[in-house]
Amino acid sequence: MTIFKDTLHRFTGRNELTRGHLETIQVNVGLRCNLSCQHCHVAASPKRTELMTWPVMQEVLRLAEQSRCKLVDITGGAPEFNPHLNDFIAALHTKKIPIQVRTNLSVHQEPGLENMASFFRDRRVVLAASLPCYLESNVDQQRGSGTFQKAIATLQRFNDLGYGHDPDLLLNLVYNPMGPQLPPDPCRLEADYRRELKERYGIVFSRLLAITNMPVGRFRAHLSRHSQEASYRQLLLESFNPDTLHGLMCLNQVSIAWDGTLFDCDFNLALRRPVQLPVPPHITGLDPAILSKRPIVIDDHCFACTAGRGSSCSGTLVA
Repeated sequence: MTIFKDTLHRFTGRNELTRGHLETIQVNVGLRCNLSCQHCHVAASPKRTELMTWPVMQEVLRLAEQSRCKLVDITGGAPEFNPHLNDFIAALHTKKIPIQVRTNLSVHQEPGLENMASFFRDRRVVLAASLPCYLESNVDQQRGSGTFQKAIATLQRFNDLGYGHDPDLLLNLVYNPMGPQLPPDPCRLEADYRRELKERYGIVFSRLLAITNMPVGRFRAHLSRHSQEASYRQLLLESFNPDTLHGLMCLNQVSIAWDGTLFDCDFNLALRRPVQLPVPPHITGLDPAILSKRPIVIDDHCFACTAGRGSSCSGTLVA
């Protein structure tokens, strides 16, 4: 039994987490990115070539429609680099399926992507925009020189289009710590972001989502290089909060890799630990009913989602 399973049993009497009704389909449409961020759990970079094909996207469209999910959450890499993204979003919009795109912001300054912001606006796409700090030096340290100013220019462009102003055009910012610590108080942090971005750059946004760094992928390698992995994992373990268990994203979400493989969450995707049988490992022909009421693949990395105030793709889990 893993430490997480033992902890789960100690607090709940159960050795597993069980999936409920499918509400969110998270789709990783490719690992190509214009950045190579040190915290990236899927190790996206400009050198990656993996991209979701249109036939796999058609299977996602079928699953979304049949399951009547509440959201299709599109991620990457930089999703904007997938050549089928616009067709995918247009098809989801036609079917009246809510859409969210996770963006690193700076990618919108790349050649050929100048009009994508307007395309998102016209389809009422919710944005989850990663901005790990409101200070230029911190962002450039994590993401590369010049990245912050590109992100600011993109945020101003989204604001000009109505994002962050119009309640139907949600612009949520995503924060993650610079190093091996838990996110601070989310309410105070959001107030700091609002004040600094407004005063310095005239930028407004809808919400701030604070996410704990997962010790997998490139962030794990960073921890290892600095001899911090053991202490960070111990911090996560000691910060376990049973009140977070009811809100874990894996309870009502499935993650689909660029090649159509099914995972219980984006972190299991990064670790290549697909869903358990009898659920088929690939989306082709998948009956959404089979996803409910079945065990979720868990391991000790799950401590990152249950530490402190908790963490999910929608931010903290408890006040």
